[in-house]
Order: sequence, then C-alpha cells, then structure tokens
Amino acid sequence: MVEIEKCKNDLRKLRDEMNSKGGGSCLEYMYHDLGLVKEFNMNPITLKRWLLGIQENYRNNPFHNFRHCFCVSQMMYGMIHLCNLQINAHTELAVRYNDISPLENHHCAVAFQIISMPECNIFANIETEAFKHLRQAIITLILATDMARHGEILDSFKQNVDNFDFTNDEHLKLVLIKCCDISNEVRPTEVAEPWLDCLLEEYFMQSDREKSEGLPVAPFMDRDKVTKPTAQIGFIKFVLIPMFETVMKIEEIMVQPLRDSRDHYEELKQIDDAMTEVKPFSSHLVDHKN
Repeated sequence: MVEIEKCKNDLRKLRDEMNSKGGGSCLEYMYHDLGLVKEFNMNPITLKRWLLGIQENYRNNPFHNFRHCFCVSQMMYGMIHLCNLQINAHTELAVRYNDISPLENHHCAVAFQIISMPECNIFANIETEAFKHLRQAIITLILATDMARHGEILDSFKQNVDNFDFTNDEHLKLVLIKCCDISNEVRPTEVAEPWLDCLLEEYFMQSDREKSEGLPVAPFMDRDKVTKPTAQIGFIKFVLIPMFETVMKIEEIMVQPLRDSRDHYEELKQIDDAMTEVKPFSSHLVDHKN
C-alpha cells in the first residue's frame, strides 16, 4: 500500500498506485485510517464492493471521472490530517431536478442507489436514525460542490472564521469540500497542469457539440477564445485565492502554491501575448520581401 501521508501532494505516485491496484485500494486505506470502518461498523468486503460500484458508475470523461473523485477525496484526507480534525459524527438531469444542481443531485441519487444494494450497503450496521443524519450530511456535502453556491458558502464561512470552532462541523464541512473539489492548483504545477489540460478538453468537447447543435456557448468553454493562461488567471485570482486566504486563517500552508500557480500562468500569458505581437510583424517582413 502506498504511504499516503508521504505523498499527499504527489498525484503521480497515487496515479501509479491506481493504475496497478485501482484507486479503490487507496480509498480503502483512507476509510480505515480515518476510523470510518470502525466508527460505522463497516464490513470490509462490503466497503470494497461499494467503492467498486462508485468507480463503475463514473463516466470516462477527460476531467470529471473517477480519478477526479479520488483526488477530491485524497485532498480531503490530507486536509483532515493537516488541520488535525477529528471524525466525530456520523439534460434529462436538468428536467429531473428542476435545473437545481442537476449533476450534483444525480451524484447523490446514484450514490444512494448503490448503497441500497445489500452487497454494497456500507452503512448496514448502523441505526436508522444515525443513517438519516449521515445521509443528509452526505447530500449536503455533494450539493455544496455546485459552483453556483460558491459565493454563498464562502460568505457564510467568512462570518464564522473569527470565532471558528473545530468541534462544530457546520463551520467546517462545506468550505472544506469546496476547497477540495477545486484544489488542483494547490498541488505542484507538474501535477496541476495536466488536470487543467483534461478540464479544457472536456469543456471544448461540450462547446463543440453545443456549436454543432446551434446552442449558446459559454465563453470559458470556447476553444476559439480560451487559452490555459486566460482560463486560470481569473479563476485563481478571483475564486481560489480569496477562498484559500479565508481558510488560511485556520491553516496557512495551502495559499502559497496558489500564488505560485497564478504567477506561472501570468508568465505564460505574457509569452502568448508576445508571440501574438510577433506574428503580424513577421508576416509584414515576408510581404515586404515579396
């Protein structure tokens, strides 16, 4: 088993582990290490089936796939250790969910469909009332990953940060899942940048299809308008850094990598801008010679 504590920020080591044994083996380790298996009296074989069921239900998208699920889980595992937290308690989609967080609601539904299978029910050994509370907590966390709620969740966290109470999970859980869900740029550049490539590939696939069907295209998904620097500079400046600077009042280690990443993409943009200026000049020289 890979030593997760020694590579919390090294996705490549974890990726090698996933390729050789499957991401489920690392996730199993996290469940055991955090005391979840003991706390909820989980059958280890059922846990394996549950994780396999989750993995098999993910689509093979460039970005939003099981590896992304794993990385979010791994970042949460790392932050729990980093903050010394304690585990105390337990388009058809758009129509189906009335345009309210359709993908996130779908993830909730599929997760509990899998849990409803006796062979995958990791919570089979806990009381009904405890399961109700646990189910609600899981749904709340999944729905919190909808970027449409980003401002609301961050504002709520800011109101509590000066009187932060680590024993109050309401102060903590939503902002932690937000941080983990969009945490790639906290990782080293050589780990984060390939994830950006995957995200842009997924965006471009979607926008290409929207164009072919005559649907409106979001500018940040349009391959004719987006570059890696333009995609990330604003996101890092206006979404990631403000969020992690707020969390920094609790734990400071996460912010500097974001500042380094912002500087990296600003340097890339300067290079892109310079190349854009050179091309017309070069064309002018060629025309002049002719």
